[in-house]
Amino acid sequence: MFFFMTTSNSQVLKLLGKLCQISAIFGGLILVALALMTLASVIGRAFFSSPIQGDIELVQLGCAVCVACFLPYTQYQRANIIVDFFTDKCSDNTKQFLDGFGTLLIGLCFSLLAWRLAVGGLVNKENGETSMLMSIPVWIPYLLMVPGFTLTALVSFAQSIQLLFSKNPESV
Repeated sequence: MFFFMTTSNSQVLKLLGKLCQISAIFGGLILVALALMTLASVIGRAFFSSPIQGDIELVQLGCAVCVACFLPYTQYQRANIIVDFFTDKCSDNTKQFLDGFGTLLIGLCFSLLAWRLAVGGLVNKENGETSMLMSIPVWIPYLLMVPGFTLTALVSFAQSIQLLFSKNPESV
């Protein structure tokens, strides 16, 4: 937290924004690869009676990683769904405080999720747990999701600091 207070928060957010873009690009590449694999499997199933073995399993594991890669960019853009029905009549300062508090809670939740994903991945590695059809070690997607969840938490914390300590609601 001290780092965010001593360094210009806008510089931190710009750096985090670049990392979010890289994460989203990585997620997009995974999504394209999954789409191409699904296409190949459907064509193989329809024309050659030979689908890609375990394609559903690969899509499930890949989509989990893909979503984790897109979450930081979504948070950075503040594109999450916000229910503002109850705060419509509140002042701008109150809305900003509530947004900052909510963003702080998101950061705490994603920190907890990143921690538990890391622990779960390491436990799955120790136990040698694999997927049913292809015997893919399930710890790999678990640990591939950790950076996305961690980055989402960092973006949330930086945004909450900006929201809670900015004097001008329009600048946030």
